[in-house]
Amino acid sequence: MSPNWGQLKLESSDGKKYGTDCANTEGIFRIIQSIPSPKAEPFKRWLAKVGYERVQEISDPGLATKRTRALYKLKGYSDSWIEKRMRGIAIREELTDEWKNRGAKDVLDYEILTAEISKATFGLTPTQYKEVKGLKRENLRDHMDDLELIFNMLGERATTEIHRVEDSQGFSKLKDDSKAGGDIAGDARKNLEKRLKRSLINKKNYLMNQNNKKSLV
Repeated sequence: MSPNWGQLKLESSDGKKYGTDCANTEGIFRIIQSIPSPKAEPFKRWLAKVGYERVQEISDPGLATKRTRALYKLKGYSDSWIEKRMRGIAIREELTDEWKNRGAKDVLDYEILTAEISKATFGLTPTQYKEVKGLKRENLRDHMDDLELIFNMLGERATTEIHRVEDSQGFSKLKDDSKAGGDIAGDARKNLEKRLKRSLINKKNYLMNQNNKKSLV
């Protein structure tokens, strides 16, 4: 068997599970590259183009930002939303850099710290928030509205500032700071909700908005 393939037991139409050849994304790309058929050429050219763009982005990181903006624009997001989303990405990167330098060791640590901020800011973990919006594998932040993005940014930016001012070190302290940063954003959210007399946490998502637009055409 090719090293690009692996065996997983998947359920068949008869309800039983059988060993099935599977490959991850990298494996699929390697398989495509190895296919001698002319029919695979369009895929190979696309892979070469993506690879070239990635090399460009390594040399000039600003290109990655431009391409991200362009992709959001193509998906139909508004310019004002894109600006907030891009700012949110920058704030998130600053925060994760602080975590890396101050004692967060792996992906699980990052997930726990992110959940602490989210719980304090919105009263929901990211997983619970995705359930509210009816999302599965989609990126939660890509389905937040303006105010949700703003309070999410506030929680993460406040956490970053607390880390820096208090020179926080170690996972336990980072976790306490994350809750504190989220509490600041959560209190601000609750105050605005009280004034507006409505919850800022909603079920709306981008997929829903797109489907509504199509139904009107």
